[in-house]
Amino acid sequence: MAEDTDALAAMTRILSPHCRVTRVSSGALIADWRRTRFLGMATTEMQKFADGSSEERAELVTGLIRAGCATAHRKEHSNVEVGLWLRGVNLLIRTIGFGRVLRLLSLAAPDYARADLPSAEQVARLKRTVQSHSRRSWFVNDDCKAEAVTAFVLLRRRGLKAVLHVGVREHPFAMHAWTSSAGLCIPDADPRGHAFTPVLSINGGGQ
Repeated sequence: MAEDTDALAAMTRILSPHCRVTRVSSGALIADWRRTRFLGMATTEMQKFADGSSEERAELVTGLIRAGCATAHRKEHSNVEVGLWLRGVNLLIRTIGFGRVLRLLSLAAPDYARADLPSAEQVARLKRTVQSHSRRSWFVNDDCKAEAVTAFVLLRRRGLKAVLHVGVREHPFAMHAWTSSAGLCIPDADPRGHAFTPVLSINGGGQ
C-alpha cells in the first residue's frame, strides 16, 4: 500500500494541473479534463515513477509530455534574468514588506508546478549566480531575504523542489531567510557559523 501511495505521489508531481490520477486495480487512470479523455497506466509503469531507474522514469515522462499530460522543464534562467529577478524582489520587499511578499508567492511560484528533484549542480549554479549579483549590487547588498525568495521563485517556476525557510536566533536576536534544495541552501543557512531555528517553512505556492 505504501508503494502504491509513493507511486501515485510521484505521478501527481509530474502531471499538469488539468490532469488527475486515480488508483485502479490494474494500475492507474489519468483523467485529462482539458481534452476530456482518459489514459491508462499499468502497475509496472506506475512503480517506475517511485523506484525505477532515471532512464525508465525519463521515458515515461517523455510519453506523458507527448500526450499533453505533463510539461517539460523550463530552461535555466540566464545570468541577466537572475539579476533582474533579484533586484525586483529586493525592491518589492523594500516597498511592501517581507511578510506581504511571502503571501504573494502563490502567484509567483504556484504549487501546481512540476516538483521534480533538482540536481546539486543546478542549485549550485543558481546559488553562485544569485550571490554574485547580490554582492556586486549596492542596491541588494547581500540581503538574505531577497536571495532566498529569488532562489525559491526561480526553482519553483522551473518545476523543481525547493523550500523557503525563515529562522531566528535569540542571542543576539536576528532573523535570517534561506531556500533549501538538493541539499544546498541559498544563501547559507548558518552565515558566519550562526545557527538559526526555522520558524516558518514554505514548500510551494505560499503554503
